[in-house]
Amino acid sequence: MAADSSAWATQLRLLLPQLTARIREASGDVVKRVEVRGPTAPSWRRGPLRVRGPGPRDTYG
Repeated sequence: MAADSSAWATQLRLLLPQLTARIREASGDVVKRVEVRGPTAPSWRRGPLRVRGPGPRDTYG
């Protein structure tokens, strides 16, 4: 499962024990593990404006 925001992912992680218990109650031992992921960050490695070398985040140069 992937959450739309990091706040929602944190909230789901806090509720995970209760959610897992309710899922097991309803379906038995079918579900073994639930993993919550936050949103993915944009990649700085690819794209039309990629800078070779250390890149724009190297301010101490």
